Amino acid sequence: MKAAVLFEPNAPLQIENVSVRKPQSHEVLLRTSFAGICHTDLHYMEAHTPYPMPVVLGHESSGVVEAIGDEVRYVRPGDHVVTCLSVFCGTCEYCTTGRPALCFDPEIKLPPGVSERLEWDRPGRIHTFMNLSSFAEQMLVHENALVKIRDDMPLDRASLVGCAVMTGYGSVVNTAKVGPGDTVAVIACGGVGMAAVNSARVAGAERIIAIDMNADKLELARKLGATDIVDPMDGDIVEQVLCLTGGGVDHALDCLGSKRTAEDAFKMLAFDGTATLVGLFREGETIELTGSAFLRERKVQGSLLGSNRFRVDMPRIIELYMQGRMNLDVFISQKIRLEDINDGFAAMRDGKVLRSLIDFGPSE
Repeated sequence: MKAAVLFEPNAPLQIENVSVRKPQSHEVLLRTSFAGICHTDLHYMEAHTPYPMPVVLGHESSGVVEAIGDEVRYVRPGDHVVTCLSVFCGTCEYCTTGRPALCFDPEIKLPPGVSERLEWDRPGRIHTFMNLSSFAEQMLVHENALVKIRDDMPLDRASLVGCAVMTGYGSVVNTAKVGPGDTVAVIACGGVGMAAVNSARVAGAERIIAIDMNADKLELARKLGATDIVDPMDGDIVEQVLCLTGGGVDHALDCLGSKRTAEDAFKMLAFDGTATLVGLFREGETIELTGSAFLRERKVQGSLLGSNRFRVDMPRIIELYMQGRMNLDVFISQKIRLEDINDGFAAMRDGKVLRSLIDFGPSE
């Protein structure tokens, strides 16, 4: 099969011939349908967090089950599925208390450099990314790294749910627990931020403030539910939010992941407000907060993949889409072939797209 391989940091991906072994116990072989080009992939391409190479990246995807290994009971060949990088064991303390996103069982969520699911004719190993590697025509995954979906859900839209939409939705609904009448600010309106804006509307937020430097994204955020927009080019975003709200917001979500945006999220809170840090920080990056600000019962918390319970949350998101309450159509800026993947990353770097999807062709 063809796969896009990263050989070294800050280098173009190369299309190579790679293979997967036959499914073993609890493993599922998928034919990849669509894979989204996500900032998380870029984060690792640029070595902001180390990862063993060469590696087949990709983690936001949909597909069709081709074959299953022994003991697999959840899916069968022909099922449509969405992948999720928060593979879970189902038996640890986190899983059994309803927090499978925090599962780190090393026998199921294989650490970087451990998986031996990919093979090739070159010397040395080729690594699997986040237990998925969806920049390839096929994926071999643990059955707990996917969720079965209804057959009438478009697989291109479904792929978005695998990361960006799940993270944005979950950070609002699961982590921040936004409720009716709340005021919400969303910093950075990429795929995750747009999903957070849309999800805040679904959750009943009274006021939703979208913050981004891209005018087109701010306009799209309005269509997805933003009641107000803030452009950093117009001045300090904290001052703008405090002016708009007369005292701050109940919830501020940093969907970028930087020292500046995280600190700004905390500073724009009302009394008893909560800042939720959603974006992926560079390894070792720190933030500074004023201690006295906590005396007003302001809080800051992290969100890992939207605190997802993905076999519960993903079908709910899909139902919201099918009912017309979640808008996934606007997320897809373009569909490209695997051979054009580097152009897709270039378009993302330049801020020209919200989401590029790699289309692997007919799924059935």
